Amino acid sequence: MTVPALRLGLNLGYWVGGNDASNLSLASLAENLGYSAVWVSEAYGSDAVTVLSWIAARTSRIDVGSAVLQIPARSPAMTAMTAATLDTLSGGRLRLGLGVSGPQVSEGWHGVRFASPLGRTREYVGLVRQALRREPLAHEGRHFTLPLPDGPGKALALTIRPPRERIPVYLAALGPRNLELTGEIADGWLPVFFSPAHAAQQLQPLKAGLAKSGRTLDGFDIAPGVPLVTGADWRTCARRVRGYAALYLGGMGGREDNHYTQLAERMGFGAEARTVQERFLAGDYPGAMAAVPLEFLDATSLLGPRERIAERMTAFAEAGATTLNLMPVGPGLPGPDRAADALRIAVEAAELTGLFTAAAPVSHGPGSQVAQGSHDSHDSQGDVRAHDHA
Repeated sequence: MTVPALRLGLNLGYWVGGNDASNLSLASLAENLGYSAVWVSEAYGSDAVTVLSWIAARTSRIDVGSAVLQIPARSPAMTAMTAATLDTLSGGRLRLGLGVSGPQVSEGWHGVRFASPLGRTREYVGLVRQALRREPLAHEGRHFTLPLPDGPGKALALTIRPPRERIPVYLAALGPRNLELTGEIADGWLPVFFSPAHAAQQLQPLKAGLAKSGRTLDGFDIAPGVPLVTGADWRTCARRVRGYAALYLGGMGGREDNHYTQLAERMGFGAEARTVQERFLAGDYPGAMAAVPLEFLDATSLLGPRERIAERMTAFAEAGATTLNLMPVGPGLPGPDRAADALRIAVEAAELTGLFTAAAPVSHGPGSQVAQGSHDSHDSQGDVRAHDHA
């Protein structure tokens, strides 16, 4: 079996106020260490676009990616405008990650019905790409109609020309039908809780979708978000991931519509995931964290010393992952240096695999528009309440 080259990315998660200097420091460090992309999330706090623009202006080479822009938050035309602008200002460095979010955020925060997420995603991506090709935006579909009938609207075309004709689109997908759609219409996949031991069942519908569009996995970017915790004892390291896992398994959705709990069930952790959910929804956050199986944490994270992380990276690559978007948390180190040190250790581990392809190193210089700002450091916390995701 030929294993493709492995790239590293940095997932900064959410801007929560006060971590702006540390996020910039990590993005700059990742750029100089050869990471290929830095990703930013949004839920119902900070938006991803503003933070990505700020990072892009202060870096020179590393790609900037949205993980993810929420489909219910923006019209397809607005997303195309945003993508074209950010891709232009960054010098062609945008990776456009999209997702439908969940019913609680879509309907409660954006006021958009969550019904038919697959159909809406298909039409949405098609319209974004149509707009980015600078074609007049005319469409009659089940979910979007442009221009609106019986009114003064006309089919308009994007007035700016982005540096690339096709900006890579990534989709966040969990279920089999969503995975098939991702393979059919996207350029990459942003999985959560990707496990090498369970990847085959997820890749099957993804491959089926790719086949529909006449493609294979060759050139398709599978870019999971992977918690990274460095330290001598991997079991001790796993404690730092419990809050993150408990929040997703327990609180990202209602009792019957938590897609992360359903994913854990498909991975064989159904009873444990339901226990996590019951405790979380009851407000017993420590109990929910304690109920997350150690095996689940190890299967979906990079934990322990350099050599063990290298072994796990190899397993991820052999399972199909092409970019590991690392979420660093490093116990046992001075607080503000944890994440930075973990990023360095991850590169050393990746080099041990013999699969790592680094982006070319760059010097600290001006970005596309604005000189770089100050540098600081970052301390990721494992508190169950510190993460929020759509």
